[in-house]
Amino acid sequence: MGKLIGITKTKVAVFISGNGSNLKNLIKHSLKKDSQFIIKLVISSNSKAKGLQYARKFKIKKKSINYNNILNAEKHINDELIKNYIDLICLAGFMKILTKNFIKKFKGKIINIHPSLLPKYKGLNTHQKVLENKEKFSGCTVHFVNSKLDAGKIILQKKVPILKNDNPEKLAKRILKQEHLLYPKALKKIIARL
Repeated sequence: MGKLIGITKTKVAVFISGNGSNLKNLIKHSLKKDSQFIIKLVISSNSKAKGLQYARKFKIKKKSINYNNILNAEKHINDELIKNYIDLICLAGFMKILTKNFIKKFKGKIINIHPSLLPKYKGLNTHQKVLENKEKFSGCTVHFVNSKLDAGKIILQKKVPILKNDNPEKLAKRILKQEHLLYPKALKKIIARL
């Protein structure tokens, strides 16, 4: 018998460390009638992350992970992912670097959103760097996670023009709006291939 359409949704875990605006946006998209994914788990590296309130509000299972010992932390995360039958991990402002072993275990199943047009401006303070270098464009990128920082295969990108009076805050705000459009699109694209 073939798979019944609409029955099996891709089970997603979202990893956060802060405000969780991308998490909130993904939750909104997961609740749409035609959504192909469901957010089953929110993992936070910060027990005071604002984003945890969205997990609470939408009754999604959440776990704060103590990162004092990275191997212990990843063991706990791994257990939670297995327990909740997670198919795909979305990093959304997760401020910890995952180990090579963890990434290998979930190869091709971890994606991240980054606020620049990769491969340019990896890491932190991207908006500052973009403005200092007088770029004409910045943007955001959804990419697969590999063992090198912000270097995995690009899934989708969106360009954002730099305006004359831009500062890092203004640029960050405009790029965040585009992140909210890009991440669900990228998710859809990947799920079609899973």
